[in-house]
Amino acid sequence: MVQPIRLNENYHVSPQIELEDIKKIADQGFSKIICNRPDDEIPTELHSEYMEIAAKEAGIEFDILPLTHQTMTPENIAKQGDLIDTATGPILAYCASGTRCTVVWALWQSGKMSADDIIQTAMEAGYNIEGLRNALG
Repeated sequence: MVQPIRLNENYHVSPQIELEDIKKIADQGFSKIICNRPDDEIPTELHSEYMEIAAKEAGIEFDILPLTHQTMTPENIAKQGDLIDTATGPILAYCASGTRCTVVWALWQSGKMSADDIIQTAMEAGYNIEGLRNALG
């Protein structure tokens, strides 16, 4: 199983998860999984519709918000924030490497945290997002 990477108390990121990981994620106390990976990047058996079914069977919420560089829009950043805000406990967001999940979180934090703190938090988690500094305010 992929090990969740903590950005803060409630938001964790990871690379692509497998169907069999979902029960383990629920058992670790996560209340929600957010899929930020578009289906056209992955094999059919990992498409979001199948992951969602497995999540429901495991008793965990599952939201789908596929992101690419082109779809990292203010609307989608706000939507990710809403998905985070409505969670009843810790969240695991996944994509190919965890980077997109980190970037969307960082952009959502803009104005709430300093750019230095956002970048440092991401760096401590293993994600170098220094290139976003200007977008983080």
